[in-house]
Amino acid sequence: MKLKLFGKKQKSYSPPLIQTSRNNSHPFRALNDYLPLSNPEIMLYESIREGIPIVDSAITKTIRLVGGINISCKDKKAQKLMDYFVKNVNVSSSTKGLESFIAQYLDSMLTYGNAIGEIVLSKDKRNFLGLYIPSLKNISIKEGLRPLGVDFYVSDDTFESKKVKNKNLILFTALNPKPGEIMGVSILRSLPFLSNILFKIYNSIGTNFDRIGNVRYAVTYKPANDSLDKAYAKERATMIAKEWADGMNCSNPHEVKDFITVGDVSIKVIGADNQMIDTEIPVRQMLEQIVAKLSIPPFLLGLSWSTTERMSQQQTDILTTELEHYRHLLTPVLLKICRTYLRLNGIGEEPVITWKTISLKDEVEQAQSRYYNAQAKKLETEILQSGGETL
Repeated sequence: MKLKLFGKKQKSYSPPLIQTSRNNSHPFRALNDYLPLSNPEIMLYESIREGIPIVDSAITKTIRLVGGINISCKDKKAQKLMDYFVKNVNVSSSTKGLESFIAQYLDSMLTYGNAIGEIVLSKDKRNFLGLYIPSLKNISIKEGLRPLGVDFYVSDDTFESKKVKNKNLILFTALNPKPGEIMGVSILRSLPFLSNILFKIYNSIGTNFDRIGNVRYAVTYKPANDSLDKAYAKERATMIAKEWADGMNCSNPHEVKDFITVGDVSIKVIGADNQMIDTEIPVRQMLEQIVAKLSIPPFLLGLSWSTTERMSQQQTDILTTELEHYRHLLTPVLLKICRTYLRLNGIGEEPVITWKTISLKDEVEQAQSRYYNAQAKKLETEILQSGGETL
C-alpha cells in the first residue's frame, strides 16, 4: 500500500503561502502598538551562546535529552499515515522529520524564551506541505481584540509590518511568561552580567599571555665615556636594532642567527618576572552560577567537580523535572500539528503522544546492572574453565 503524504495528486503545483516569511512592500507604513521580540536581546543571547561554549553545550544537551516521541492512533490507516508523517514531514526546507522540528523549536524557546512555527499548507489549503520556523527578528506580537487572543505581525527590512491573517496555522510557545505578559523569558536572562565577568577574565588571560607568554626583549646600549663613542651612539644604536630585528625575524625555523655586538649592551626579557593571576576560583564561581541556572549536572558538561553519588542522583532528578516541563510545553504544539495533518487526510481520530523515557537515573542503574551481569558471567566462565561448578 502506497502512502500519500500530501493527499491527492494535483494537476498543477500550487506554491505554499508562508505567512511568517519576510515580505517586501511599501516602506512608509507607521508602526505602533506592537510588541517586538526584542532584537537586542536576541543578539545578546546569541553572543552568550557563541562566546561561552559551556552554555551552548548545555542547551544542546538539554534538547537531545528531551528525547523523541511516539504518536499512536487506533485506526491502522491513520497509524501508517502518522508514522510516515513523523519521519518525512518537511521542516524549513532543510530537514525532515517531526523530531527535527522539535529540536529547532525547543532551541528557540530555550534561547530566546519564545518559539514560533507555522503549518504550511498548499494554496488551496488541502495539502500539508510542511513546517516552517521563522526568524524571531521579523516577528512582532500584539494582544488580540478577543480575550486571551494574540495577533502576529511580520516585518521586513523596510520596517513595514503585515498582520498574519490565518493565525490558526501559527504555532507559538512562551517559556515561563510573567503574569500579564505575552512573551516568555529565556533561560539565559540572568546570565549577561556573569557572562560579562567571564568574558573579561578570559580576555585578560589572553592579553597576559600575549604580554608574558610571547616573550619580548629590551635591548639597551650604553655608550662609553670617550667622545668618539658618544658621537656615533645614534648610528651604533640603529645598527644594533637592525641586526637584532634581523636575528629575531629569521624565517627559517631550522636556522639560528647569533647576535654579535661590541660595547656595553644589555638584553632583558620584558615581563618575565611577572606572574599570571590565578583565575581558577573566580572562573569556577561564575561557571557554578551558570550551571545552576541551566539545570544541567556538571558531570554532563565535562566538569570534574568533586561530588558525591547521592548529589549526582539529586542533580539528575532535577534535570528530569526540567525536561518534563519542556515536554509539557511542546505537547500541545505537536498535537495541533498531528491533528491538522489527520484532518486534511479525512481522519477525525485524536492522536496520542507518548514521550520516550528520559530518566537518567534508570539509565545509570541499567548500565550498572549490565556491568554486574557481565562480571558475573565472566566469573562463571572462569570457574567452569578451571573445572569447578557454578551455583
